Amino acid sequence: MTVKSVDKDLDHLTLTVIADFTAPVEKVWQLWADPRQLERWWGPPTYPATVEEHDLSPGGEVRYFMTGPEGEKFGGWWRITSVTPPTALEFTDGFAGQDGRPNPEMPTMTVRMTLSEREGGTRMEMRSVFDSREQMDQLAEMGMVEGLKQAIGQMDDLLAA
Repeated sequence: MTVKSVDKDLDHLTLTVIADFTAPVEKVWQLWADPRQLERWWGPPTYPATVEEHDLSPGGEVRYFMTGPEGEKFGGWWRITSVTPPTALEFTDGFAGQDGRPNPEMPTMTVRMTLSEREGGTRMEMRSVFDSREQMDQLAEMGMVEGLKQAIGQMDDLLAA
């Protein structure tokens, strides 16, 4: 399994996922940098993503929606804070309404993703920081942890292709 650990730190309001891949850093980076590849793994297998906008530059945005098994659509967005290809990406991650605009009633989180070389491949660390314990609990109840594990679990097949 790709995901090596999931650490939920309630004191620091963080969720950290660590995954190891046998591919080089540059190839793992492409799964983030290429919108067609991103939509093949971002979201659990039963909720595939469709990326509508993809600008990985500071101040840029990524806008997408996931389609559920019954055809229902769930929007999301990232606002890029910083990017250092091919090793780091930081963004604010949030939910969007049916109109595609950020939903202010839903939590947002700051995500920092880093890629580093390790023997035989790449280590990806994805740390999400929440504004409050309530937001962290809300997203956990919505299945965020399991969803992330399933989503990241799809990356190996894409890297092997």
